[in-house]
Amino acid sequence: MIGQRSVAPGILSKGSFTPWEVVASVLDGSGLTGAVVSFVGVVKTPGKDGKSVKKVIIEAYREAADPVLKRICDELVEKYSLNRAVICHYTGEFMVGEPLVVVTIASKSRYEAYRALEEAVERYKKEPPIWKKEVYEDGSSAWIAD
Repeated sequence: MIGQRSVAPGILSKGSFTPWEVVASVLDGSGLTGAVVSFVGVVKTPGKDGKSVKKVIIEAYREAADPVLKRICDELVEKYSLNRAVICHYTGEFMVGEPLVVVTIASKSRYEAYRALEEAVERYKKEPPIWKKEVYEDGSSAWIAD
C-alpha cells in the first residue's frame, strides 16, 4: 500500500478515490507512523423521524469547503502532533450502504490518533458548507443538518 497516490483533504466526486485509497494515502513508509485510524461514514436506512432512506444526495460549495477541510486537517496535525490528517467528503447520489465520507489519521501512537479522529468527525459535520438530502422510500425528502 505504501506509495499509493496522495489524496488531499477536500471534496471528492463519487468514484474519484475509494475509501481504501484515501486510507492508504497516509502511509508513507517513514517508520514514524505507529497508528492509522479511520472513520468511513456510510448511508444508513433509518433516516430523519424514522423514515426509511432510499438514497442520499450530497452537495457542497467546493470552493469554500476544500479550504475548510484542509484547515481542519492542518489544525489537527498541529494540535495532536499527527503525521497526517485527511478528511475527504464525497458529493453525488448515494444508495444505502455506500460511503459518503472518509476521515483518516496517521500518528505516532493510537492515543493521539483516536482523539484527533473524534474531533475531525465532529468538525467536518459542522464547519464546511456541505449539505445532505435524504430521499425516502415513500417519495418524500428532507435536507438534513447533522
